[in-house]
Amino acid sequence: MDFDTSVKLNIYETIANTARIPNAPEVAQALGASLEDVLAAFNTLHQKRLLVPEPGDPSHIRMAPPFSGIETPFRVTVQDKEFYANCAWDAFGIPAALHADASVHTTDAHSGEPITLEVRNGQPIPQPCV
Repeated sequence: MDFDTSVKLNIYETIANTARIPNAPEVAQALGASLEDVLAAFNTLHQKRLLVPEPGDPSHIRMAPPFSGIETPFRVTVQDKEFYANCAWDAFGIPAALHADASVHTTDAHSGEPITLEVRNGQPIPQPCV
């Protein structure tokens, strides 16, 4: 497996296990690699549209789709972990990526009313709002 793939897999494994996106020093330590090599891999993964670095700080990841590195209006609860999605579509991508049931907590963009969507056995539960 090439180094960029190892970095990508470490990022997603860390997210799945901890519900947070690791930074470049953490990935370097986990892989026993240099920070420079991990930053180069982050750049390559960004060029391939597989992650988005934090503006002004390429050692931090803003997005590793479907996961967001910052709080968003799309909070996804899987078991006892909370993740943030980049958008409504990514909110459904998180349970798909984790192969798990989930609750998506968001609000109606027009009314501000809370919305909770459920994913069970790989399928969204029908809701009148969707």
